[in-house]
Amino acid sequence: QVQLVESGGGLVQAGGSLRLSCAASGRTFSNVAMGWFRQAPGKEREFVGAIGWNGGIKYYGDSVKGRFTISRDNAKSTVFLQMNSLNPEDTAVYYCAARSSAYPSTWYSEYDYWGQGTQVTVSS
Repeated sequence: QVQLVESGGGLVQAGGSLRLSCAASGRTFSNVAMGWFRQAPGKEREFVGAIGWNGGIKYYGDSVKGRFTISRDNAKSTVFLQMNSLNPEDTAVYYCAARSSAYPSTWYSEYDYWGQGTQVTVSS
């Protein structure tokens, strides 16, 4: 089992930045790939970013490439999502997920553990 707790969400103006954190516990963090997904009201869950066990492999969704950066600190069992140049279309609940594999995936169905989510709201 892996427990995930997200933090760092909030309200920000368009053009601003936020940094999300996801603290993991319950399993050797360095062995698992991590991902971030988001879901806006009335929309399907969308892939945002994913990172492999040692940070060597990273994937990003097309809508966030060049603006968001995913990273991890295995010593602190934490994964981060740095979000820059935010716009109102980024408004959503952001979820952290862990996969029982060292290698990341862009498919939400391939993740085994999920956090409760953190709200990000970008005002225009």
